[in-house]
Amino acid sequence: MRKPIRSKALLVSLMFVMLFALAACGSKNNNGAAESTAAPSASAPAETAEATAAPEAEDGLYNIKDFSNIKTNQGEAIDGGSITFGLVSDSPFEGTLNWNFYSGDPDAQVLNWFDEGLLTWDKDYVYTNDGAATYEVSEDGRTFTFTIRDNVNWQDGKPVTAEDWLFAHEVIGNPKYDGPRYGSDFTNIEGMDDYHSGKAKTISGIKVLGDKKLQITYLKSTPSLLTGGVWIYPLAKHIFGGMDVAKISSSPELRQKPIGFGAFKVESIVPGESVVFVKNDDYWRGAPKLDKVILKVINPTTIVQELKSGGVDLVDSFPVDQFPDNAKMSNVEFLGAIDRAYTYIGFKLGKWDAEKKVVATDPKAKMADVNLRKAMWAAVDNDTVGKKFYNGLRWNATTLIPPSHPEFHDATNPGVAYDQEAAKKILDDAGYKLNGEFRTNPDGSELKINFISMTGGDIAEPLAQYYVQSWKAIGLNVTLEMVEFNTFYDRIGQNGEDDPTVDVYQGAWGVGIDVDPTGLYGKDAIYNFPRYASAENDRLLAEGVSEAAFDVDKRKEIYKEWQQLMVNEIPVFPTLYRAVVVPVNNRVLNYAIGDGTGLYYNDIAVSADKAAVAQ
Repeated sequence: MRKPIRSKALLVSLMFVMLFALAACGSKNNNGAAESTAAPSASAPAETAEATAAPEAEDGLYNIKDFSNIKTNQGEAIDGGSITFGLVSDSPFEGTLNWNFYSGDPDAQVLNWFDEGLLTWDKDYVYTNDGAATYEVSEDGRTFTFTIRDNVNWQDGKPVTAEDWLFAHEVIGNPKYDGPRYGSDFTNIEGMDDYHSGKAKTISGIKVLGDKKLQITYLKSTPSLLTGGVWIYPLAKHIFGGMDVAKISSSPELRQKPIGFGAFKVESIVPGESVVFVKNDDYWRGAPKLDKVILKVINPTTIVQELKSGGVDLVDSFPVDQFPDNAKMSNVEFLGAIDRAYTYIGFKLGKWDAEKKVVATDPKAKMADVNLRKAMWAAVDNDTVGKKFYNGLRWNATTLIPPSHPEFHDATNPGVAYDQEAAKKILDDAGYKLNGEFRTNPDGSELKINFISMTGGDIAEPLAQYYVQSWKAIGLNVTLEMVEFNTFYDRIGQNGEDDPTVDVYQGAWGVGIDVDPTGLYGKDAIYNFPRYASAENDRLLAEGVSEAAFDVDKRKEIYKEWQQLMVNEIPVFPTLYRAVVVPVNNRVLNYAIGDGTGLYYNDIAVSADKAAVAQ
């Protein structure tokens, strides 16, 4: 799953997301947790424990390798307590609070607290049998048999069943489904195409073998099935089973009274602003140590004040451009990890065909000439951007598989190097002639490029302006529009409606645990926002999940070739790889970011009644 990312200190998108998320959903780490200043208490704020030393900068640059991703515990846990978690954003969260329907990272941050997937994965992104369900695989690798643990229950006391898991697949496969999930992971299930088209009333490849046992047979055994290719999120049939599928995503049961089977349950919601969670005593891993978690949206401009005052105990992500000035904050420990994400510039090359549910490339699109796209990549100095804007905590990106997947990231591929003189020559040779300050199209007509980017922290607009000025330096007339997160993704096509006035956009993807990029760049992926397709892309994406790809070396070779194809064709170009930096109040115990840490949301505890404040 991948999700677009919201721009926190600049314009990062996840929607997710990515993302699929679509990315960090159901992970077994405490990827954000905190509770806050909400519950008044007569006791004094916690004494500030001795601050855990922050990594030191060398020549003004930080290295993410110097950070720990696991919080150092200070003190002994008290009984109960609450924390406040800050969702850093300049706009409200959308409120699509179900894994089967959400699209953006902000909603995923809310979901993480009260719901999870039935399977977990290890640090290598491989599904384990440590989650709410276990699985067995047939000898041919096509049939998975899942068993949900007996003590896994929805937060209203009803058991989570195999029927709920089947129901999630039925809803996503329904032609009335209005979410972003339906794609190659689902069409690989036996009988799904017939069900989706209305030729069959059931999905032949999914069988309920018992109240807690489900069997899914896939058309092809692929290496992705063990690393994110199985849909692991059930949908409560006793709540949503009687609804019109087209109305589920807007229902109060999903937006105002959401249900899950995670460590905490939703007590109240102020739409887009805050959520109060209370402990789920019936949580299958054991009752949480905390009594309550308060999630609130905080603006990037006030995050430092909130952290220093103890207004929040931790946040989903800290704007890394603000880290150098706050690295010595005495009441928090900064955790860090390589993010499963990258920022990128995308080019609109077509539109979404809603009837056929595939991208429709337009050879006459304004950005259709790869020479124009290559020149725009060569014109920007992302190495300097990472150093000057982010002090080394974001760095030059070269390919569309990030270093969070080191087995498959091609570190030898340089991408397109920064060279403005080379960029000018590319345009000259392609016929984009200067006419005064700016260039014309090869046919002599005016070339005016419309660029949108997301609002966010203090450097969101300056960074976008940097790109505009870089393109101006090679003679391109680019106009910038800054757009709020939710509107941004609507305009670039998250709902299948592409704004024809958008030519170029800056976004970011949080990638899934599975390296397969089909969910972002496949021809049937609605998240393929550039609307790019080619026969070679189809071939490589198919080979990446073929039987031959079970040989890891062969799969590496395939994705190395795919990364080079994207460098050659440039439907988008990556700008920055990212570190995630998370400050955690000294009183918080048993907290970590990243994958495979063995810490879960029910483990989080506090050593004092109130948050420590900065000295």
